Amino acid sequence: MKNTLLFIGYVLTVSSSLAQTIIPQPSQRKVQVAILFDTSNSMDGLIDQAKSKIWNIVNDLTGLRHQGQVPTIEIALYDYGNSGLNASANYVRKQIDLTTDLDAISQKLFGLSTNGGAEYCGGVISASLSELEWTNHPQDLRLIYIAGNEPFNQGPVDYKEVCALAANKDITVNTIYCGDYDQGVRELWYDGAKLGKGDYFNINSNEVAVHIQTPYDDKINAYNDSLNRTYYGYGDYGASGKMNQSLQDHNAASESVSTKAERAIVKSKSAYENSSWDLIDAVTSEKADVTQMDDKDLPDEFKGLSDEAKKELIEKKSEERKVFQTQISELAKKRSEYIEQEKKNGGLSSDDFGSSVQKSMMKRAENLGYEKETMP
Repeated sequence: MKNTLLFIGYVLTVSSSLAQTIIPQPSQRKVQVAILFDTSNSMDGLIDQAKSKIWNIVNDLTGLRHQGQVPTIEIALYDYGNSGLNASANYVRKQIDLTTDLDAISQKLFGLSTNGGAEYCGGVISASLSELEWTNHPQDLRLIYIAGNEPFNQGPVDYKEVCALAANKDITVNTIYCGDYDQGVRELWYDGAKLGKGDYFNINSNEVAVHIQTPYDDKINAYNDSLNRTYYGYGDYGASGKMNQSLQDHNAASESVSTKAERAIVKSKSAYENSSWDLIDAVTSEKADVTQMDDKDLPDEFKGLSDEAKKELIEKKSEERKVFQTQISELAKKRSEYIEQEKKNGGLSSDDFGSSVQKSMMKRAENLGYEKETMP
């Protein structure tokens, strides 16, 4: 009983603090990122690096602000160069459209597998330009990242035409060659980036991604477990959504303690929104009215309750979620400071898929007037 009262007191204290904090409001601006992966036989290392760094990348994206407001983050994923793909479609496959569903992105990424094939860079860039719903506002950030290790000019689609087309639409094409820098230049990856008005990088895709483990990771992950208990699946997608949330936690943890902590930090932010399956998010965003829902579509904890009791339980769980998100955010600030100090001390020096994307992404964002959030 004493512990319960202490927790309620803490909830009220944090709630009061949150009420006094100016929380950035959503804006109409968008940040759209399409990632195009070569999944031929030699690219297992690239995929491993991406799995290890995906939440680090997403954290940078979710930390962007435009005129003090939070942009909508949308990510799409393609793979190409896999002999198991459709030859008539240039060995290109759209894994997922531009989406705000971060768990779905993680699910698709961890589901990628490699197989020998023909790597048609022009084909996959062309597909991403024509198939995705890109915005056309000049203040929206639109980025394509293509990674691979074969000549950039392979296949029937002229890379020069599609890269120039992307640039004309203010969609920046950034290329990441998995191999020697000069070899990537000779194989036209530098030229592709130049035509697409983007950045050219080279990485060693066989190198294991480097993480800096911090004293805060375990605490963040413990709060993440508590945070998960504030999610309540509803309707047709409730069970699968809740299951996938848990699965992506597991996938992140399988990479490293740091990767799981980075995912938990994303989950403490407004960009991690699951109104399609989570009742709390759905009611908070006014996409659902708990008093108008059939009992069969509700989580067990809400079934049989009066309308007033349902509202009270929604409010209670929403406040609990804010408490755990705030705790994670406070630790995330300390974690970030620790990592920055370790970097200064030479604790992280290698370039991999994640660091290449992050460098380019932040530079492009700043050029459009985006800023990194100021941590509380």
